[in-house]
Amino acid sequence: MYCKIALNNVKKSFKDYSIYFLTLTLAVCIFYSFNSIESQRAILELSKSESDSLDMLLKMISGVSIFVSVTLGCLIVYANNFLIKKRKKELGIYMSLGMAKQKISKILIFETLLVGFISLISGLIFGIILSQGLSVFTSNLFDVPMSEYEFIVSFSAIAKTLFYFGIIFILAIILNTFVISRYNIIDLLTSSRTNENIKYKKPVIYVGTFIISIMFIGIAYVLVKKVGLKVQDVRFVSSIILGVIGTFLLFFSLGGFGLNTIQINKKVYFKDLNIFILRQINSKVNTNFLSMTIICLMLFLTIGILSTGLSFKDTLQSSVKSNTPFDATLKMYTSKKDKVQNIEQALKNINFKFDNSEEYIRYDEYHVEENISQSFEKYIKNKDNKDLSKYKDSYSHIVKKTEYNKVLKLNDEDEITLQPNEVLITSNNSSVYKTLNDILKYNNKILLNGKEYIIKNKKVITNSYRTSFIGDNIFSVIVNDELTNNIKVEASYINVKFNENNINASKSEEKILKLDRDYKDRKINYAKGGFISVETKDKVYTENKGMTTTVLFIGIYLGIVFLISSMAILSLQQLSEASDSIERYKSLKRIGANDKMINKTIFIQTLIYFTLPLGVAFIHAIIGIDVVNEFIKMYGNPDIQTSSFITALIFIIIYIGYFYATYTGYKNIIKNS
Repeated sequence: MYCKIALNNVKKSFKDYSIYFLTLTLAVCIFYSFNSIESQRAILELSKSESDSLDMLLKMISGVSIFVSVTLGCLIVYANNFLIKKRKKELGIYMSLGMAKQKISKILIFETLLVGFISLISGLIFGIILSQGLSVFTSNLFDVPMSEYEFIVSFSAIAKTLFYFGIIFILAIILNTFVISRYNIIDLLTSSRTNENIKYKKPVIYVGTFIISIMFIGIAYVLVKKVGLKVQDVRFVSSIILGVIGTFLLFFSLGGFGLNTIQINKKVYFKDLNIFILRQINSKVNTNFLSMTIICLMLFLTIGILSTGLSFKDTLQSSVKSNTPFDATLKMYTSKKDKVQNIEQALKNINFKFDNSEEYIRYDEYHVEENISQSFEKYIKNKDNKDLSKYKDSYSHIVKKTEYNKVLKLNDEDEITLQPNEVLITSNNSSVYKTLNDILKYNNKILLNGKEYIIKNKKVITNSYRTSFIGDNIFSVIVNDELTNNIKVEASYINVKFNENNINASKSEEKILKLDRDYKDRKINYAKGGFISVETKDKVYTENKGMTTTVLFIGIYLGIVFLISSMAILSLQQLSEASDSIERYKSLKRIGANDKMINKTIFIQTLIYFTLPLGVAFIHAIIGIDVVNEFIKMYGNPDIQTSSFITALIFIIIYIGYFYATYTGYKNIIKNS
């Protein structure tokens, strides 16, 4: 009997369950799709050659899935609480007819299990379909050609999905039982007549709080723009704290401030049913300003993650080729206290030798007293409008012309010539060389170690002259050899190129990587062999691919989950408000408002309620994306057009879906009342 009642309730209330059902289906679909990655065809082919990157990705997804399950669990519990709140009168009638609380709990258990079962099945079906597209996406990320398409169902991902969501539903059932046990029949029957007590502050409080919130957010923007993504800097932490507090105060004051502002314009305030809409929005924002703050921050993270994720991956991968001109680069920093000052001597001390098939050259970088700002500030006028203060921590380096020519020759490039007082400027860091190019338009002089030199090149040389993971040549100057006399060596490099006819290139690669492992494992005495770090072209490619894919996958995973959660909470809050406002809409009907006018009020307030947190999040994201792009410029020139388009597409699909479901559900609640 209880199963039959539960089934009829679900059928009867399907429109009320639509948001709940949609959220569960999307959650299961996303959860399965990302956890099925290890069974996808692209990963099966990849695992033969890049198992380390694969293992890192799978471990990250597994760990993040726990966090995702907790987030979705809280969302489902919140949705369950909404459904029970909406059905208080129905449950009160059950009690008044003599049904015990345990039996009512049993009906709710059957309903939860039924909706959960339908959602799991539909979510898994859509997830299996989506995972096939994810397989193609994965193969493109890892540059793995799919030899042949194969439809794959991951039974391990199905088991993991059933396990996690099974626990979530069990917790929801326990919570439902606990909530029902605490209700009294009189509370349930009179719940619809109970109004929420909202204490309105004086208008001056809302106005003052609004101004303070704008100030906090503005200061946060200024701080984060100055410091960038230097998380260890106290200004970065301060910007995060001020941004969160400012957003909270903004939503706290927005209802009262907006209402008082619009009330000034009587034509707008008293037009049609605007007064009713504004009061509804004001009431809801004043009640839910904390949840709207959290939703806004989640949407901000979602926009930022999805918009910059693809550009970060594309920028890193496009920069790999330009940053790896040689098959390997060995690097050794030196100081006055080090016994070994030469990288070749260090390798000789540990009996490491290059074969005839491995061509190599050595070059050194010398210390310069001035940082970039000091090198140019004497020659840059205010009219040039160049702020060099952000480069006060970036120091120049000097490279001998003869050694630089050896680098060029090894890379099959033309050698350079310099007059006695001439220098060349080089940098492969895009955030720096763009500024330097602007400086060179107005200036051809530079200060190095207290002496003035003429800059020969009109544009910065951006070619890399060592293999590295990122463009780590912030600012180097090529000078005539005699200018390095009596200047200490700061770093010593060896570039290695495997000959084209070298059939044992893999052995050469492994030999150099073994040297790197021996240094990291402290198998080599640093006093004897210095400390040498190693980068190889294959190592950079593999690490780059593994890191970018992991960051992108986790970013998309979390971003979509945050987006679904945010939209679901907004929808449930609006539907809850609809249930609480039934008497208000009945009053509108009595004074002559027709269905078209009422539907218009529902549409406008739903649109405003959905747009408020999204609009603030979008403004935050503009600043955040700009800061992240400045960070990405260390690796190359970012292009966020593609990722922004994909982000907008995902937002539009999910936003419109939830908005339409909320608007329709809201109308049905009012209509059926």
